[in-house]
Amino acid sequence: MKNQNFKNHGKLVTGFHGVLFVALVALLVGSVYHLFRTTSENLYLASLMVLIAIILILMAWYVRTFPLKAQDRAIRAEENMRHYVMTGKLLPSDLSMSQIIALRFASDDEFLSLMEKALKEKLSAKEIKSSIKSWKGDYYRV
Repeated sequence: MKNQNFKNHGKLVTGFHGVLFVALVALLVGSVYHLFRTTSENLYLASLMVLIAIILILMAWYVRTFPLKAQDRAIRAEENMRHYVMTGKLLPSDLSMSQIIALRFASDDEFLSLMEKALKEKLSAKEIKSSIKSWKGDYYRV
């Protein structure tokens, strides 16, 4: 795997972010179209198709967000431990989750100074990531 940096650290999975999304939208649009054009004899089936499309969209959403929340908790714990090892203190409670996630890419040499800057200037995750000079890749995040 090539070295990560600010420009290439994001990951899009074609099957999930592209194909599945397009297929779910097509299913929803097609089923709603069919619902409005159906006869009264097929109204129940057409309604079920719309319901199935909505259920699948919700499932796809939660299948993605639940594991990301678990990963975010793991990142918070890892970065909290990293900060504790460096300073003997826990991470400041003023840091947002997005800031902590962004700070995980900073090398140990710039972690503390960048964290202080992020707190003082209320930097966004994108601003934090673009400020990193020595990128520490995270090759396991989904």
